[in-house]
Amino acid sequence: MSRSSSSITLDAFDLAILNILQRDNSTPQRVIGEAVNLSAPAVQRRIRRMDDAGVIQANVAVIDPAEVGQPITIFVEVELESERADLIDAAKRAFTAAPEVQQCYYVTGEADFVLVVIVPSMGAYEALTRRLFFDNANVKKFRTFVAMDRVKVGLTVPLPR
Repeated sequence: MSRSSSSITLDAFDLAILNILQRDNSTPQRVIGEAVNLSAPAVQRRIRRMDDAGVIQANVAVIDPAEVGQPITIFVEVELESERADLIDAAKRAFTAAPEVQQCYYVTGEADFVLVVIVPSMGAYEALTRRLFFDNANVKKFRTFVAMDRVKVGLTVPLPR
């Protein structure tokens, strides 16, 4: 996801800017500047620097899936037959390419991957399982957990003060 692997040092101004952007990325730079005691051009330079360094990975709108016909959230544990590097990389590519997969984590423990999937129906999920799991000889098994309620959803990263 990140565009660059260069590391930058973040100071208190950068962290304050990031806190504001995580809550509302459409906040005008003038308003951010007033909140953190910097000029709008200084805020703009800092945001561009963090964007170029990959600290800021994307500028997106967070959408309620149910409001756009995707009401079912499913968590899936996937266990592979073989953990050869090339096969793990192939699984990563397959999961990344599926638009229904909102998040994908390569994990330790019994499962090799944990996926967060959004679908319009259980029929759509069944079709996805055929494509991603049943048609993949390296998938040993998968376990499905259907979310009954979206209690908390977010991507806000806790930042040091």
